[in-house]
Amino acid sequence: MKWQQVQEGPSAVYVVVLDPGEDAVAELTAFARDRSLKASQVTAVGAFSESVVGWFDRAAKDYRRIPVGEQCEVLSLIGDIAVADDGPTPHLHAVLGLSDGSTRGGHLLSGRVWPTLEAVVRDSPAELAKKYRPEIGLALIDPG
Repeated sequence: MKWQQVQEGPSAVYVVVLDPGEDAVAELTAFARDRSLKASQVTAVGAFSESVVGWFDRAAKDYRRIPVGEQCEVLSLIGDIAVADDGPTPHLHAVLGLSDGSTRGGHLLSGRVWPTLEAVVRDSPAELAKKYRPEIGLALIDPG
């Protein structure tokens, strides 16, 4: 992973470029924690050699895993970064384009980068905290 800060100040902006073989979720989580990001927006494009997206099953209170075992284009990756119990944590959704023009999408659980993932991370001076909601089964942003 390589990154560059392209805007200074309390609303810093970073360009983060992931290398082949890196896992997008793990690397963006590490970046957020290294930079102590507390309220950020994430957008990205690129490609994965394989990935897993998830669909949240309300009854099970867990993600149903949807493996994508082929090269795919990251047509859209959007999300946020907020502070969870274990530190800054990205919440990412992706739409992935397959070779036949079909798509898969959902909560991004993992994505093995190939050949690149180019992300823009826009931080803010605010702090957003995630609070676990047992009735839902997820930690969600609690705006106060």
